[in-house]
Amino acid sequence: MNVLLITLDQFRADCLSIAGHPVVKTPNLDRLAARGVRFENHYSQAAPCAPGRASLFTGMYQMNHRVVANGTPLEDRFDNIARAAIRKGYTPVLFGYTDQGIDPMLAESLDDPRLDTYEGVLSGFTAILPLDDRQEGWVEYLKALGFAVTSGHQALATESLRPVEHSVSAFLTTGLLEWIAATDAPWFAHASFIRPHPPYSAAGEYSTMYADAPIEQPIAPGAELHGLHQIALTLPGIAAPTDPSEMEALIRQYFGMVSEVDAQIGRILDYLEEHEIVDDTVIILTSDHGEQLGDHGLLEKLGFFEQSYRIPCIVSDPFRKEFHGSVVGAFTENVDVFPTILDLFHVDPSPQCDGTSLLPFLEGTTPKRWRTAAHYEWDWRYLLLGEHRVGGPIDKRLDRFNLVVHRTPSYAYVVFGDGETLLFDLEADPTWRTTIDDPALELRMARELLQWRSNHLGGVYTGLLLNTKREGRWPALAH
Repeated sequence: MNVLLITLDQFRADCLSIAGHPVVKTPNLDRLAARGVRFENHYSQAAPCAPGRASLFTGMYQMNHRVVANGTPLEDRFDNIARAAIRKGYTPVLFGYTDQGIDPMLAESLDDPRLDTYEGVLSGFTAILPLDDRQEGWVEYLKALGFAVTSGHQALATESLRPVEHSVSAFLTTGLLEWIAATDAPWFAHASFIRPHPPYSAAGEYSTMYADAPIEQPIAPGAELHGLHQIALTLPGIAAPTDPSEMEALIRQYFGMVSEVDAQIGRILDYLEEHEIVDDTVIILTSDHGEQLGDHGLLEKLGFFEQSYRIPCIVSDPFRKEFHGSVVGAFTENVDVFPTILDLFHVDPSPQCDGTSLLPFLEGTTPKRWRTAAHYEWDWRYLLLGEHRVGGPIDKRLDRFNLVVHRTPSYAYVVFGDGETLLFDLEADPTWRTTIDDPALELRMARELLQWRSNHLGGVYTGLLLNTKREGRWPALAH
């Protein structure tokens, strides 16, 4: 069995034609969904990239792994998908990036250059084609072709000026397919695409693919703006353009990036089918987080609105074909991906995991006691780095700059680290622009959220006892 984990960066859940989007065309993602199971209420657990990916890779909620920013290290003591693949006999390989910096306890000294960046490679992966923010391999490829590029960001920002066959997504896909062609043994690969992450510049003809498409204006900010929302609107690169034509142009580029990376997924599927590998390959596709895309006056990924957290998830398992093409409406989360991979490997669940395997859904059943709400967290202390002092005390008020969202089918309850709360009735207003005052409902939601937190308190060893019977759930690494 081969396993291919695909992440598309900053991909909103609604930008799939199979999900009913009126403009975006994603024929290959639709094709993947037809040969798998699509989870339509799937959520990232945190934003931005490093926190979201930490949850994906470890199966843990942010309140347990505590990666709260791009730059917070992931503790090396945690299990992860790459280490699980190694235990199963694979050599897990990476095409792209994982955004997980080194645990400082493993550094040789404070001068260790690995401490200079969060864009390290998750422990356990062998990086075949590393493509972090510098995009070094791709930039050198473009220079060799004669293109005047100066940096990874500049190369991404000018993708619309070059033919699509030279896009960053095409470059990664080609590297992946060349590696698969040279591999004989069963393999485990992670293809981590940066698109449709900004800069908003789609490659080649995809930059004009939606030039004449009708574009609906984003959800405008509501009359009631929370203080955090007001702050976000003042941040550079976060406030959406107020000029409708400028906003439309940005959306057209985002849609173009979606369709271009969809075409690269098509290349992968074509190759697997043509070489008769597809029936031996499990494909899991998701994102690290979503994109505001102008909704509520915001860009990027932040805050409490679900556009930043609701993402696609498709699992194509060729060994469970009976329910291919089905859609699961239950709440699922990226913390479920690692337990699913462990289940595919037929190994015991990792005791650190907060998520639960999605395998029963692939077999047409709903697990008993499945979650009735989705949860996601955001910590914005990284926006206030001036409060940190190197070598000195850290202002403990920073620990209050966080929030958690308890999202049920009908309501969304936001709790901030300072005790403030917001309550949204999503049946009355699905746009999240008006809050309600309902003490009885808030008490119920608060109890449910408290129960969620108490049921998922971190602790790898809390589920076992040291005695002659070796009782409880033991970490796989201890065997």
